[in-house]
Amino acid sequence: MTPNTHVLEVWGDLACFSRPDFGKVERFSYPVITPSAARGIFDAICVNRHEYRWQITKIEVLEPPRYIALRRNEVKNRAPAADTILAWAAGNTPPKPIWADGDKAMLGTDQEGRTQRQTMALKRPHYRLHAQIRPWPGFEDKLKGMEAKFVRRARAGQCFCQPCFGCREFPAYFRLVEEEEPEPHARPYGQDLGWMLYDVFDLSRPGEDTDPAFITVFNATVVGGVLAVPDFDATDVRKPTMGAGHD
Repeated sequence: MTPNTHVLEVWGDLACFSRPDFGKVERFSYPVITPSAARGIFDAICVNRHEYRWQITKIEVLEPPRYIALRRNEVKNRAPAADTILAWAAGNTPPKPIWADGDKAMLGTDQEGRTQRQTMALKRPHYRLHAQIRPWPGFEDKLKGMEAKFVRRARAGQCFCQPCFGCREFPAYFRLVEEEEPEPHARPYGQDLGWMLYDVFDLSRPGEDTDPAFITVFNATVVGGVLAVPDFDATDVRKPTMGAGHD
């Protein structure tokens, strides 16, 4: 059974799709949403990772990229693993707070506390995202039901978690684009984006929470406001060697 293409119109106030080649401290956004972030929006609405995955096929840029510089107060520490948080909640171990303020004399280290970081974010992002459901082997006969469930949830504005534009504090709002709606007028925006992040997971198989990162990239070009996204299995998507991605 051939999968149907589903279209979401998404928009928001701010977005940041961080470029990994610009360092880890100061964040600089790609000018266009990445396929990974677009897939995350569909996942937030409806997904069963053990039965299927989403394949982004096309991204329509409805507003040209506009940047805004932000300085944000962030804590230096990362949240602990889920097992640690569950142990705190169960009372098995005492919780360890993440300190937002305090100098080295107070905390005993300069690796904790608050710091200011620069973010070059996008203003008023607006896209049309095209995607298809790709069932895993053995679940192909459920495709029609998978698609019906997504359409029902997207039409009602339902989601498992709030979709976001790269960062959780940048919410993405969405609506389902029905088949009878006309295509938007082509935008004059076009740009060779160079190597762009495709995804951070191995999309060739069902994933688990313990899977290591599997970074893939592709050569992205926006033509007439449209970014064509190759299939994950295509040779245009550069993947790490098996040893590097699964160590």
